[in-house]
Amino acid sequence: MNLKAERGAATRDRVLAIATRLFAERGYDDTSIEAVLQETGLSRGALYHHYAGKEALFEAVLEATESAIGVKIIEAVRGITDPGESLKAGVLAWIRLAGDPVIKQIVLVDAPAVLGWERWRAMEERYSFGMLKSALKATKAVPADFLDLHAHMLLAAINESVLLVARGGDRAAAEAAVEDFLRRLLHSA
Repeated sequence: MNLKAERGAATRDRVLAIATRLFAERGYDDTSIEAVLQETGLSRGALYHHYAGKEALFEAVLEATESAIGVKIIEAVRGITDPGESLKAGVLAWIRLAGDPVIKQIVLVDAPAVLGWERWRAMEERYSFGMLKSALKATKAVPADFLDLHAHMLLAAINESVLLVARGGDRAAAEAAVEDFLRRLLHSA
């Protein structure tokens, strides 16, 4: 990699780190490009060289956040050979991860509103939703004809549990409820 490319990558990484913090702390609507410029020290032209605008910057932040979530979920299920146990471990890892204020604000609150449901879901398909659907398929607990619908319903239930916990609910109780639900789902297969 040449020096110019290395500097460009370092600039993008720095901008993403700062933008991630700002979007998480303030939310998308209350984070201005000016705030990003001020904290990064970049000119508007330099920022727009890397990102076409605020929405493109947010999408890059979301992509990086989703990627990091995927890595952590894969780590949580590594070595688990039973599909049902793998599903359960992955879901519980997501519940724990989604309690992080950065993940909650960027992935669960702002992403659907900023990108729109279809673009957000397409990204989710590549990351956490895609993993959930694959894990659910591996359990053979759901007929193939209903796999997509059941995966959406399961994700909605999990995300609602996450949001309840994030609003001050009992994380242990939410984890126990989700674990019980998954046990019942997998037992009925």
